[in-house]
Amino acid sequence: MSERHIHGQVTTEIVEQRVMVITVDRAEKRNGFTPKMLRELSEAMTELDEDDSLFVGVLCFAGDHTTAGLEMPLFFGPDADPAGLRTDGVDPLGLRRRLRKPQVTAVQGITYTIGIELALAGDIVVAADDARFAQLEPRRGVTALGGATLRFVSRGGWGNAMYHLLRADEFDATEARRIGLVQEIVPTGEQRQRGIELALEIAANAPLAVQMTKENALLALTQGEEEAIGRFGEINRRLASSEDLAEGIASFNERRPARFTGR
Repeated sequence: MSERHIHGQVTTEIVEQRVMVITVDRAEKRNGFTPKMLRELSEAMTELDEDDSLFVGVLCFAGDHTTAGLEMPLFFGPDADPAGLRTDGVDPLGLRRRLRKPQVTAVQGITYTIGIELALAGDIVVAADDARFAQLEPRRGVTALGGATLRFVSRGGWGNAMYHLLRADEFDATEARRIGLVQEIVPTGEQRQRGIELALEIAANAPLAVQMTKENALLALTQGEEEAIGRFGEINRRLASSEDLAEGIASFNERRPARFTGR
């Protein structure tokens, strides 16, 4: 058996042949993020994005905590790892190439800085009831540049975003849900399974329709309603010729569950 790498690892598991569970694991260091972990996370998400047999992803974290944040010396100090992410791969923070497929994120315990940004780069967040959130960068003399300044505002509104970003305070799962950063709170220890359950619900729907739903919603968010409305005709044309639409109609007529293939 090989010795565990001190800079952590990212592992994947396929559930029911269509959901990829991605686990960040450096539990002994509260999942303090290293460049190695971020690269492996990008590789896993790129595989999820490009494998047509996979419909949904679940991002989760080993141990008692989501993450204490970045292992700062490995990113900015004299021992920094110079290798970056693949420029053509999925960016886990969604600042460049975004994951096309739905992502459910399960968090627990300490969920600081990059932990919030990774969750908000996805679509649905399930939090354990012991989760604690904080965007601490201003306390260190820096600004959050992993998406928090964008997505805190879009999820929680300007006032809620400024209330937490400018104070760099810690808040609990109940507050995170109140402002829209979290969609469900579950007892600690159940967050991973609940994330998988939600992913399987999504995966039971037609994957092309699901992906186009996310695509159009993102377009409305980033480029405005008019642009998103302008794509409705294209979406209808793409779906009209799909096998999944024919299967959806057949399953309705035959009163049976649909068996979608993503084609």
